[in-house]
Amino acid sequence: MADRSALQTLAPEITDQIERLDLRHDIPLVVVDVDEVLALFVEGFGRFVASHGLEMRLQRFALFQNLYRPGESAPITLEEGRALFDAYFALDRHDLDATPGAAAALSEIARVARIVILTNAPAASRDARERWLDDHGLAYDLVIGAGPKGAPVAAMAERSRAGVAFVDDLLVNLDSVAEAAPSVRRFQMVADVRLRAMAPTAPERHTRIDDWAKLAPAITASIGR
Repeated sequence: MADRSALQTLAPEITDQIERLDLRHDIPLVVVDVDEVLALFVEGFGRFVASHGLEMRLQRFALFQNLYRPGESAPITLEEGRALFDAYFALDRHDLDATPGAAAALSEIARVARIVILTNAPAASRDARERWLDDHGLAYDLVIGAGPKGAPVAAMAERSRAGVAFVDDLLVNLDSVAEAAPSVRRFQMVADVRLRAMAPTAPERHTRIDDWAKLAPAITASIGR
């Protein structure tokens, strides 16, 4: 049983997922996000919204504010965007391409560390998300959460003190982990080349590497392997 100090702030369904993980103190841990880290989410979601008669105009690092009806100058509402997001995740299989080099990189990291995939997605999408990961050679333990990732990562880090690293594209999640689990090594990775210049970043707080071929050795070095 894990120490409850970090788990107690989490929703029971997230706590249950973390407590079921087979983590050990003597094995390093690498926690990895999915969308725009392992998967080219914006590209795939763009195809989905196009099938619903909408346009994705990448003008800012804010998903729903880039969705427009043809000929209109104002984006759709956040409520409409959220409904499309939920509908997309309700699909049996996500139309997503894997980030180049991601599967090979995690395979190398898995030689020296335990890998857990931590994604914020609707809970009902677990089966579809697991199938997508399996189809793309990324069949690692999956935890589905919601909101800032600091507390879930801290809860996992309590059980893997041999060295822990965290990879995400969003600054809010990286900052959350920095606050909740400051000993965790943090890496920002933005897979879609169109988004890289738009993504808020803080290289003085988190290492930014957008190429898995370079990111994988940096991760293994950070956990001492």
